[in-house]
Amino acid sequence: MDTLKKNWSARACVALTMLATSSALHAQDAATNKPAIVVLGDSLSAEYGLPRDTGWVNLLRQRLAKERLDYSVANSSISGDTTSGGRARLTAVLTRIKPAVVVVELGANDALRGVPLATTETNLRGIVEASQAAHAKVLLIGMYVPPNYGPDYSQKFHAIYERIAKDKNVALVPFLLAGIENKPTMFQSDQIHPTVQAQPLLLENVWPSLKPLLGASAS
Repeated sequence: MDTLKKNWSARACVALTMLATSSALHAQDAATNKPAIVVLGDSLSAEYGLPRDTGWVNLLRQRLAKERLDYSVANSSISGDTTSGGRARLTAVLTRIKPAVVVVELGANDALRGVPLATTETNLRGIVEASQAAHAKVLLIGMYVPPNYGPDYSQKFHAIYERIAKDKNVALVPFLLAGIENKPTMFQSDQIHPTVQAQPLLLENVWPSLKPLLGASAS
């Protein structure tokens, strides 16, 4: 994508690979009397480098309360996680929480680690299919990879999300970082992870695709 520039530099790619090993916010069990939204993600959803409860997932909880949508939110995001890791732990998450909606925010670390595109697509399809088999609606959050991989690779990577969303008839957020990708002040010192100030913008990217899933799930 031509809008991804300096903040997704080769230096930052290495930084993400090294820094994303810290533990993330652990999954929070959903209240048994509410339908649950599970966010299955990586450091972009796990509040990496942020004060506790300031990430976009916690802001989602506040938005739900403000709009009187009676859902709980379980953040099952782990910094540094890949689609393989997310797929491996999904069964336990589905069994324990029984979510109404699964938000899938994974894939960036696959590219940074050189995981073959076919493997990433297979894992994401597996996550979507398992979630649907558990009677959960799915929201897939797309990503672009840094430009040093080349525009052809970047487009092929992003096309995975579009293809799966179409094939599996699931909602899609085209790009979680849309609108901040060219704003260095919206990123932490590694120029990869968004700041506290950027988190409301991330939620605004997710909300329009997520909200239409909630009424049907609640009913």
